[in-house]
Amino acid sequence: MSTLTAAPEAISRYELVVGMEVHAQALTQSKMFCRCATDYQGAPPNTRTCPTCLALPGALPVINQAAVEATIRTGLALNCRINEMAVFARKNYTYPDLPKGYQISQYELPLCEHGYLDIDLEDGTTRRVRIRRVHLEEDTGRSVHEGDYSLIDLNRAGVPLMEIVTEADIHSPEEAYAYLTRLRATLRALGVSSGDMEKGALRCEPNISVRTLAQKARGEYGVKVEVKNLNSFRAVRSSIAYELERQVKVLEAGGVVEQVNMGWDEARQRTVLQRGKEDAHDYRYFPDPDLPPLRISREEVARLAATLPELPAAKRNRYEQAWGVRRVEANVLTSEAAVAHYFEEAVAAYGEGDGKPQRLATWMTGELFRLLYADGDGQDLRQIAAIKIRPADFAALIKLVDAKVINPNTGKKVLEIMYATGDDPHTIVAREGLGMVSDASVIDEAIGAIFAANAAELARYRAGEEKLFGFFMGQVMRATKGKADPAAAKARLEELIKG
Repeated sequence: MSTLTAAPEAISRYELVVGMEVHAQALTQSKMFCRCATDYQGAPPNTRTCPTCLALPGALPVINQAAVEATIRTGLALNCRINEMAVFARKNYTYPDLPKGYQISQYELPLCEHGYLDIDLEDGTTRRVRIRRVHLEEDTGRSVHEGDYSLIDLNRAGVPLMEIVTEADIHSPEEAYAYLTRLRATLRALGVSSGDMEKGALRCEPNISVRTLAQKARGEYGVKVEVKNLNSFRAVRSSIAYELERQVKVLEAGGVVEQVNMGWDEARQRTVLQRGKEDAHDYRYFPDPDLPPLRISREEVARLAATLPELPAAKRNRYEQAWGVRRVEANVLTSEAAVAHYFEEAVAAYGEGDGKPQRLATWMTGELFRLLYADGDGQDLRQIAAIKIRPADFAALIKLVDAKVINPNTGKKVLEIMYATGDDPHTIVAREGLGMVSDASVIDEAIGAIFAANAAELARYRAGEEKLFGFFMGQVMRATKGKADPAAAKARLEELIKG
């Protein structure tokens, strides 16, 4: 584990500045410049290849229209300007899993530029992160290291890749996390990328620097360090926090921060040097002579704009303004399209008035997600699409609680049975005999038995030790197996305990 620390007062003299590069694989059936399938996950190595993605002599690339449209839709969702002309360029560098010796990308003329994404922070404020560009390129292959050997798998080489680059508008690890979660939610809502980081479909590269407040006043920036190919949001947050402390410590000691590429060592929780940082001129960009410039008509942009779904930010605002859902729950409910779909179907069955959507949201983000997290692999809320509980049955359960047919604690038990079996709540309540007890005679009988079994505690309560009331209330609920109406039980206990 890293033991790097910088004094808080030293850190307070600097501003953290982060620009984010995100690589998101586009959801297409074929690769960027050939007809090879993109379903390479789990496939035998080098079985999703052809002369084009292997860069064999004489093979020529052909642009994938679906990837272009996915990138334009992404740019529109991120409030970008869609350029009327985009040019594919060769980005020259040598790496074992890059069969051409260059990557086909976009440089001076990308598809999308000058956008923004608004993010919500934990303190309730909103920050705008400017998007410099969204361009389209091809993914590389993979190097697999086994012992003394490095093996190359080119199944991924040529998969369409969108690169989304921000301005240096992020100033804390928390802001970086908020940006990435909102960006991924947007990409998934559009259906243009799976965003699966564990599968390499989304990779993040923060460019991190610090500057003194005097530098900030002069509009100057510090030397940036890029952390490469992070595959979890936790790693992004941790690497930014580490680099902030590392760079401050170097500068406070009179040293100089070097412009380098770093990797992230998860086990040791620290960044590690990979290589010197390249500048644009090192890549010797020039237009790819085998690919014509892309001409994007305004009519085509308008057609694609009409296909955009309701995006997470707009959906969240609707939940808040039309349904009265609190911001914290609204953000969670719009983080995945599958979750929002489930919630809206449940609202349709439950009703929109009298604070019902908020009650539904509380149960869903609390009790239902608890079961989802316990059952799934990690915290992927998209698992909600496969659960056995239908939205209408989930709404029916809360209606039973509202009608005091069952109390909230029993409702949680019923939900667990629903989650395991898929049975509707009415059937479960009838079969298990879980209906709420409101009969005063039944409650009185239970209280009498509890007083008899706890005579000493009863005497102490009547002598003034009133905190024991909670003990007796718990005994009543236990004696009735949690089925007593809590309000009715509390009222009768308050009467009878006085003697």
